[in-house]
Amino acid sequence: MAQLEKRLPQNVPGEFYVDSSCIDCDTCRFVAPSVFARSDDSGQSFVQRQPGNGDDEQNLRALMALVACPTASIATVSPSDARTAASRFPEPVADDVYYCGYSSAASFGASSYLVRRASGNAGNALIDSPRAAGPLLRRIDELGGVSRMLLSHRDDIADHAKFRRRYGCERVIHKDEVSSSTADIEVQLEISEPLQLDDDFLVIPVPGHTKGSVAYLYREKYLFSGDHLWWSPNVNGLHASPRVCWYDWDLQIASMERLLEFECEWVLPGHGRRYQAASAAAMRGEIERVVARMRGSE
Repeated sequence: MAQLEKRLPQNVPGEFYVDSSCIDCDTCRFVAPSVFARSDDSGQSFVQRQPGNGDDEQNLRALMALVACPTASIATVSPSDARTAASRFPEPVADDVYYCGYSSAASFGASSYLVRRASGNAGNALIDSPRAAGPLLRRIDELGGVSRMLLSHRDDIADHAKFRRRYGCERVIHKDEVSSSTADIEVQLEISEPLQLDDDFLVIPVPGHTKGSVAYLYREKYLFSGDHLWWSPNVNGLHASPRVCWYDWDLQIASMERLLEFECEWVLPGHGRRYQAASAAAMRGEIERVVARMRGSE
C-alpha cells in the first residue's frame, strides 16, 4: 500500500498521490493521463493535476489507475471507494478486445488483454497475464471466462498458473521461453514461421527481445506485440529500443521487417502504449519507419 510519508514531492496538493515505490511502468499515465505525469528527474509518476471538483469521470479514471497500479503506489489521503473503478476492468478497447488493467509487479506492470469470442468453440483468449485480482476475476467470469492464454514471452507471464487453476485454460508459449515456472504449460511452440493457431489468431515468431518472443495477430487487425513493438510518446510513434532488447538486436530488426508481411490496424503491446493507425496501409508506413530507425537510417 502507498504510504503518505513516502509521498513524492512532485505531487500537487490534494487527495491523490503517488509514493516512492513507483516503478515507472506507465500504467497510471495512460489510464488517467489528465491526472498523472512522469517526472523528468526520477522517471516516476506523480499527480500533476487533482481530479476536478465534481468531475466524476476524471475521479473515476484516477481510481482506475489506483487499482490497476502493479505496486499499489497510488493512494488517497482520505478513504475512497474504488469499487466502481475496480469493476470497470476489463475495459473495452475496440470490437471484442478488452484491456485488463490490474498490472502485475511480477511482469513490471505489463498490459494484458482479453479477447471475447462469443461465437464458435474457441472461447475467450487472454493475451499475457494480468494480476489475478478478485474484482478482475469476477468480471472475467461474467464475460465468459478464459479458454486459452496466449503468452508473448517469458517476462509477462505474471499469474498464469492462477488463471490455469481457475479456468482450466490452455496456455501457449514458445518453447524457447519455457523455464521452471512455465515447464507445465500445455502448448510449447517449436516454430520459426507463422502458425495459424485458430481461424482468427496467427502466431508470428518475433525473436530478438527474447529468443522465443512471439506476436499474436487477431483477425488481421489487432497485433498483440508483447515487448517487441510499442507506441512511445518520446518519439511520437511506434518504437523499439536496443536498451530493452535482452537477446539479439539484429534479430529483432529482422523480426520487425517480418511484420511488414502482415496487415493490422492496432498494436497492443505488453510494455508501452497501444496504437491505432488510420488504416492497414498507414500502419505499414509506421512499421517501415520503425525499421528505418532501428537500422539507423532515420
